[in-house]
Parts: sequence; C-alpha cells; structure tokens
Amino acid sequence: MAGKTQLQQADGTSFAFDGDAARIVTLSPHLAEIVYAAGAGERLIATVEYSDYPEAAKAVPRIGDAFRIDVERVVALQPDLVIAWHSGNPQAAISQLRALGVPVWSVEISEPGEIAGILEAVGALTGHADQASTRANEIRQRLEKLSSLYANEPSLDYFYQVGAKPLFTINGDQMISRGLSLCGGENIFSDEPGLAFQVSYESVIIADPDAIFAPAREENSADPLDTWQEWPAMKAVKHRALYLLPADPVSRASPRFLDSLELACKLLQQLREQKNNG
Repeated sequence: MAGKTQLQQADGTSFAFDGDAARIVTLSPHLAEIVYAAGAGERLIATVEYSDYPEAAKAVPRIGDAFRIDVERVVALQPDLVIAWHSGNPQAAISQLRALGVPVWSVEISEPGEIAGILEAVGALTGHADQASTRANEIRQRLEKLSSLYANEPSLDYFYQVGAKPLFTINGDQMISRGLSLCGGENIFSDEPGLAFQVSYESVIIADPDAIFAPAREENSADPLDTWQEWPAMKAVKHRALYLLPADPVSRASPRFLDSLELACKLLQQLREQKNNG
C-alpha cells in the first residue's frame, strides 16, 4: 500500500496524495505509457487520443485529446488521480478539474533522466514502487552508458526537423536536444527562445549541419527529408546523414524514447567514423 506521497509539480508547487491511486486518468499518450511502464496499467480508467502503447492502452476509454479535455466526462469517471501534461494540456481545463475537487498532478519532462523520476513517482502513488524503480534504474543506466560511451567524441552539429511544410524545429531545452547532447550532438538552433518554432530553409542551409534528423511518419508516406536533396553541397546531404527516427518513440517522453536516442547516437557515431575515414 502506498502511503502519503509528496511530489513536486511542473510549476514548482507541491502535490500531496494520500494512499493508492486506484482510478487514474492520463492527459497525454506519453503519460499513459509511463503508467503502464510503472506496472499500474490496470488502474488507468481513461486517457486521450493517440494513447496506443502498449497494446492494452488502445482499449482504454478516451476523454478527448491532449489539447481538448472533456472535463465533465473526467469528473463523471470519479478518478482519484489525474496526471496532466503541463505544457501540452489547456490550463483552463486543469484549473476547472481542480476547482471541482479532482486531484490533478501536473508534470513536465524536459530531459531524459526525468522520465525515470516520473516513473518512480507513479510507482509510489500506485503501490508499484519495486517495478517502477527497476524500470527507472534501467533508464538511468542506459543514459549513463551513452554519456560515458561518447564523452570524448567530437561534437557534431545537427538540425532536427519536426515538420517540413512549414519547416519546424526545436531548441536546446527540448528533451530530444538534451538527449542528443549526451552523445555529442549540438542543435544548430540550440539558443533560440522557444521550445518549438518555425525556421526558414535558408537558415538551415547557411548553418550547414553535419546531420539532419526527422521523425518517420506513416509507412509508405513520402520521406520528409527528401527536400534536402535539392542542396547536394550541404554536409548532411553529401555524407548521406539524413536520418529518420521512429516517430512515436522519439516524440514521446516515455521509456521508449531511450530506444530512439540510442539509435540517433549510433548514427552520429557512424557519421564520425565515416568522416574520419575520408
């Protein structure tokens, strides 16, 4: 049985929860994944659209999507815990839920190591501390291994393409960028103020990154990086360093993110070796 648990929220305030969370609602796909990873999937009574991993999550009732929450339906389900995505969910809906007496824990994951901390917290809230701790330690060990493996490797510049038309990217504070920094990846737009924003093709061409990454979309869809072939003099094009990463794992702050991060780091290392060999 879980006892009284005191947790920090994304805005720095404290969240107190007493006992086991038996009826959980998550307000983003990555938070649903974390509940399952912590061993508490059977306690998830509702979630949002696109919560499709693991397979069991597909059968969980929907209460909207991350950006449009059906507050009345959430209240009617009588959850004893709602886990919210601080930067993704509408704050008006979160405030409304709290005003109606629903316990809402609002979280934000901005670097890979925080996935482990949220996992452990969910374990503590649900009486699954042992399983959650095991998974969290696995994540920390994998991150430490990446950091150690690439600690002395030269850095490589990259551009991360979120979307092609219009061209969107991320800054250095976003979780993907912080992950890639562990293996010597340097985001060419690291110092920009917004987490995600639009850029011009010209600005990327001028920066001339060593590599370009993008999330792979649906099977049989066009390669989102094909446009860059129009500029064969770019280093990333010349060295065939146009890399697609599995879309959901790389885009979600869940344990699966580590799989995409390890793949991206391996691709950067292969590029280093390719450059060293002329």
